[in-house]
Amino acid sequence: MSIPIAAAIDWKGRDKPTDLPVHTLVGKDDPTIDRSFILRCVGDWGHANFHRIMSFLTQEFSERCGPASRTCIWSVAGGGMEITDSISSGFADIAINTPVALLKNALTGTSAWASRGPASHLRGLATIPQNDRMILAVDPSLGCETFADLRAKKPKLKIILGPDGESPIGFVCHRYLEAHGVSVDAIKSWGGEVVYANRPEECLIPCQDPKLGFNAVINEALMTDWWSQLIDGPRAFIPLPAEAEAMKTIEETTGLPASTIPAGYWKSLKTEIPAVEFVDFLLMCRDDLPDDVAYLLTWIMVTKKAKIEVNYHQFPGDKSPISWPLNPREMAKTVFPLHPGAERFYREHGYL
Repeated sequence: MSIPIAAAIDWKGRDKPTDLPVHTLVGKDDPTIDRSFILRCVGDWGHANFHRIMSFLTQEFSERCGPASRTCIWSVAGGGMEITDSISSGFADIAINTPVALLKNALTGTSAWASRGPASHLRGLATIPQNDRMILAVDPSLGCETFADLRAKKPKLKIILGPDGESPIGFVCHRYLEAHGVSVDAIKSWGGEVVYANRPEECLIPCQDPKLGFNAVINEALMTDWWSQLIDGPRAFIPLPAEAEAMKTIEETTGLPASTIPAGYWKSLKTEIPAVEFVDFLLMCRDDLPDDVAYLLTWIMVTKKAKIEVNYHQFPGDKSPISWPLNPREMAKTVFPLHPGAERFYREHGYL
């Protein structure tokens, strides 16, 4: 199947500081910004989906701005809370973070952001769809297939998860365990060991090696091979169904609603199981980002979205790191108030 990557284009002249002509492949009717602009972006740890999206955005953006325009994409070293902090503080202009239902609490300084205070000046440019869940899985040798089994047997766990307070993933992990009566303190009281790591693969890959002794892990990124290897591979970890009352508590503490993982998602998963939803990325900024910059970035995200989608066509629809095709009407629904420049774009093109 032939997939269009770009619309019909014309060569558009643009001047260098030397006034010598340089040509860039920009459509004649594309929005542009005559002045030069330094765009400061925050992605992820450097090689995941936030960075991929930012790389696309920055190239398209700089082609349509003044000749001295520059962009940068910062990586983060921590668990991800600093991504939103970088926008709230004004350190960066745009960033991407997840999951959107948790991010909403940054506006009011509640839940994961209780120690930071309200950030009502945060704004949205686009929601980028992504279908994910949070789940706890354990080694079959423990003889536990439910949280009730865990609470009754109190096995000696060696669990790896994200750190509380530094990571959106870690924050949800801790609330998930607490709501099920299997808190970090409870695990330690059973003689267990708790190990922290920021990135999903830092948690999931070590569990594949039995010599390292991990017999439990909680995380998201269910669509990755890291989870498939752990559940359908030699270790055959068992994903535990989330409990209904616990999921109500999790929604109260995080904003994340109940969902399910369908039968067959992994080869060994024979029945649908309940889990907590962990979905969607938010492209965010502050309310003081210039309107024309916000408009142009939103225009790029929507009209050039095929350049993002093409990176994910090899993934099945329910296991794509970014869900495709991107729907502009859904992209316009952001948990932060839309930036006026982004809102103007969506309204002009009939998406709002």
